[in-house]
Amino acid sequence: MSEWAAATTVRRVVLAAPRSFCAGVERAILVVERALELHGPPVYVRKQIVHNTHVVADLSARGAVFVDDVDDVPEGAVTVFSAHGVSPAVRSAATARQLSAIDATCPLVTKVHAEARRFAEHGDTILLIGHAGHEETDGVLGEAPDRIRLVQDVGDAEQVRVDDPRRVSYLVQTTLAVDDVADIVAVLRDRFPDLAAPPSDDICYATTNRQRAVSEVAAACDAMIVVGSANSSNSRRLVEVAERAGTPAYLVDGAAGIDLRWLAGVHTVGVSAGASAPPVLVDEVVGAMSGLGARAAHEHTAVNEDVQFMLPKEVRR
Repeated sequence: MSEWAAATTVRRVVLAAPRSFCAGVERAILVVERALELHGPPVYVRKQIVHNTHVVADLSARGAVFVDDVDDVPEGAVTVFSAHGVSPAVRSAATARQLSAIDATCPLVTKVHAEARRFAEHGDTILLIGHAGHEETDGVLGEAPDRIRLVQDVGDAEQVRVDDPRRVSYLVQTTLAVDDVADIVAVLRDRFPDLAAPPSDDICYATTNRQRAVSEVAAACDAMIVVGSANSSNSRRLVEVAERAGTPAYLVDGAAGIDLRWLAGVHTVGVSAGASAPPVLVDEVVGAMSGLGARAAHEHTAVNEDVQFMLPKEVRR
């Protein structure tokens, strides 16, 4: 009761916009839903379709079966590749098992794969800025394993070795923090003046927009709540962006994850959500703030989004 009483100082909620689902996430979820409608359960999905526990649980209840590898899928079964993309080796393995594969890879991730192939064909050493073990990074590395070096931070950028300093290019995992990437690229450019950039920014529009919104909202708040799962890269980056603005920030899977001690003495709370987090979870967090005494939530819009992606032909109506 004392913790609850200390948290009843909350009076204002500011919603960062845009937030929650992006076009790539909406597309990927719809691919699984359409596959279930067309083929009936089970529909197999390699890895989590998007990095959110609520989305995965909901689709599992409707007949989706999530597996770690295509070798775990019965031969000939309907199989969806997640929004994070897969390597050529995974595609080959799926073909060998005669799987009926549907590719839900976000088109912006597909773009990075295409850039990796193009740079590799040019003979470049490709410096991939990303996080080890992330499914998106693993997929891109698989496009040219002998030509791509993973660069995770400034320290890696200072030490990475290349075959020919005149033939070096870089690519970026789509969900990284804009400021972090800028710092890494600055080091790489200093070391490799001929460094070639991708023709357009690899960090996706949704990542950039949500980070911008959080940065603006966090500066006016006493604390920030970000809705998203712990394995969501873009959600974790939103927490870091808020903290960089000098505001305590916390990642929660939903309202139940809020620790009242975070809100003791807090008057204004900012709320956002990663691109893979369902909007209903944000509504629940706002409801929890209302229960502590917050009045109506106010929305701060950094930029409007109107992006849409076409579904794969296998699930178009």
